[in-house]
Amino acid sequence: MEEEEDLETLGEQLYSLIHPKHKEDAGKLTGMLLELPGPVLSQMLQDEATLTAAVEKALRALQLAREPSKMTCKDEDDVSVSSDSLGEQLFDLVDVYNTGHSQKITGMLLEQDKKAVLNLLSDPKLLEEQVNFALKTLKEQNVEETDISDSSDADDTERLGEKIFSLVEELDPHHANDITGMLLEMEPAALQQLLSDHKMLEVAVQKAQAALDTQT
Repeated sequence: MEEEEDLETLGEQLYSLIHPKHKEDAGKLTGMLLELPGPVLSQMLQDEATLTAAVEKALRALQLAREPSKMTCKDEDDVSVSSDSLGEQLFDLVDVYNTGHSQKITGMLLEQDKKAVLNLLSDPKLLEEQVNFALKTLKEQNVEETDISDSSDADDTERLGEKIFSLVEELDPHHANDITGMLLEMEPAALQQLLSDHKMLEVAVQKAQAALDTQT
């Protein structure tokens, strides 16, 4: 019960922040963001830049879902050329519903024929069902790994640290060690979000750089 109440409180806080700028879509956007893990939501409430980045992504997904894909009226040659952009559109939508597994789930959904993928782009409910199904499949595949996860927490953190470090190094090679150390203090779910969303990572790195500047 407590979790449901917490989610309701988070939803109300998010709604009050989103509503002034997006009156018509505030309810839908809030619902989409509430699919994200709790630590990520808390971070959004504390950091306007993180919230703005997430809202923009959710808005983009809503717009894609509302517009029947322009590709449906082109001939087959055009459709085959557009498979990359189809993947990009699908990834944007999947990324709103999920964190950490967006690329895997997009890959799984793209194994269907193009007509089915186009249906997913124009039908948010169908997409949500398929994303949840793909997520369930992924979780079942990972059951064995999670059984031994207690003993491998340190390894997981180390692997996360290595991935974060390689991305941070591209953005700020001089302070990569310090910034990675600061980011690793975040919750694992929030770190996964940074790995799957380059824009959020950039925002987090900028905040860490600002913190470093005040310390020097």
